[in-house]
Amino acid sequence: MTVTGEDHVTAQGGPWWWARRRSAVFDVSLAVVSALECALEGIPFAREAGIPVAAGVVFGLLAGSVLVVRRRWPIAVVLVSIAITPAEMGFLLGVVGLYTLAAAEMPRRIIASLAGMSLVGTLIVTFVKTRQDMSRGDLDIGDWFVPFAAITMSLGFTAPPVLLGLYVGARRRLMESLRERADSLERELQLLAERAEERAEWARNEERTRIAREMHDVVAHRVSLMVVHAAALQAVARKDPEKAVRNAALVGDMGRQALTELREMLGVLRSGGDGRRERAPSMPLAAVGVAAAAAASRAAEDEGPCLAEIEELVGQSAAAGMVVALSVEGDARSYAPVVEQTAYRVVQEALTNVHKHAAGAKTYVRLAHRVSEIAMQVENEPPEEAASSARLPSGGNGLVGMKERVSALGGVFVSGPTDAGGFRVSAVIPAS
Repeated sequence: MTVTGEDHVTAQGGPWWWARRRSAVFDVSLAVVSALECALEGIPFAREAGIPVAAGVVFGLLAGSVLVVRRRWPIAVVLVSIAITPAEMGFLLGVVGLYTLAAAEMPRRIIASLAGMSLVGTLIVTFVKTRQDMSRGDLDIGDWFVPFAAITMSLGFTAPPVLLGLYVGARRRLMESLRERADSLERELQLLAERAEERAEWARNEERTRIAREMHDVVAHRVSLMVVHAAALQAVARKDPEKAVRNAALVGDMGRQALTELREMLGVLRSGGDGRRERAPSMPLAAVGVAAAAAASRAAEDEGPCLAEIEELVGQSAAAGMVVALSVEGDARSYAPVVEQTAYRVVQEALTNVHKHAAGAKTYVRLAHRVSEIAMQVENEPPEEAASSARLPSGGNGLVGMKERVSALGGVFVSGPTDAGGFRVSAVIPAS
């Protein structure tokens, strides 16, 4: 992180009110020079005022040493310099005091007021001093020189330190502002990096969930039908060899279809990962989430099951011994690939659940093509008590996966037992 002004102050640790030791040494040195200057100027002041020279020297030392507190109380330093202006001492004190006041975080009206007081004080003292010198004959110049000298001296004594202090103060505030802005930008970048990591983790979780859902949909239905046919094959192998042969052929077809769908899915995953594997270390974190989302979208848009295959899906369940009826309402039309795949998977998973939990129960599959949506419903009657189940295991993720699929498209999914003791799965998906 960039070190801010406050952090820098804390790191250096100067004595008392100074931010750094170097600043303290510099101010003390200035105060010593100012005190010596005022002490020397206090000698002629004491003689003119008729006081002891030692008193003038001590007064000059005390007045000049005020410069040591210029960073903490710049107003006091300027006021002292204005107060000793009639004594014609404190040149360094006045110049440094005005500079420090202008560079400090002071309201402009205070800076203007004190600078104006100093200007007027210097103007009056210079005017009077020059007039006295001309009266004594020390200066033999025209009367125009008195106001010229007074104005020039007062402006030269006041304007440069004030203007320089304003410039340095503005530059210092600009640097502090830039430093704070750099710190703020660095914090924002760190926050963006953390959010990018969160988005990347979220994208990875979403991709894992999607892959698990696809694997479940592909494997569960086909394998469930294979188990049902295998159980039927075991039951009729000796009594009806021809039916056993047909069941064996169906089991083989189911296995080949399951392998084909798994191969397609793995091909999508490989094509989305191989091209990025070498560049992964240099990819920005923010791009991980985008890449994962894009991979998910490509996988969803690749060729997959569609509504036209639902009749074949129902026929496979009927061939496995399920009494199932399919009814279609409305004019069939094409939808977005992801909509057709989701509708197909919902019907597929619902039929798989019937095979698992209600073997032998009569099942109704209804598909409705509406103006702006497509609706599907799979409802089974209570299974007969005598009907034996194939004892298929259940992972408990089928209904969750169906709801996730439908909700991702902005649809509505409802499932639950019926009053007659069966089970109903309903879903409505927007057409676009």
